[in-house]
Amino acid sequence: MAKKILVVDDEHAVVRYMTTLFEDHGYEAIAATDGAEALKVLDETVPDLITLDLQMDKVWGPQFYRKMSKNQALKEIPVIVVSGLARPELAIKKAAAVVSKPFDPDELIRIVRDLIGG
Repeated sequence: MAKKILVVDDEHAVVRYMTTLFEDHGYEAIAATDGAEALKVLDETVPDLITLDLQMDKVWGPQFYRKMSKNQALKEIPVIVVSGLARPELAIKKAAAVVSKPFDPDELIRIVRDLIGG
């Protein structure tokens, strides 16, 4: 069974690109366009990994992360911050990795494989 990755980003082109990239490498990809939608997704499924943009409408990445981290069943899911903001590593200190936009797809896949295999 393929490992599941939740892609959380408000830029539709980025979501399409990342979901295709992950699916092309054998992962199952689920998309959410903001933190509020991502929280709803987590009510229905538990992914193996989450990629998280920081600056989004409704619920920002750090708000999503704080809410997610309060749930015992979800708080151990590795989160890769993927952001175009300056100093994104400061927003979520417990992120498994931080990748700046624009990102190198090979580097992102390497990080994902290091974290969850595949």
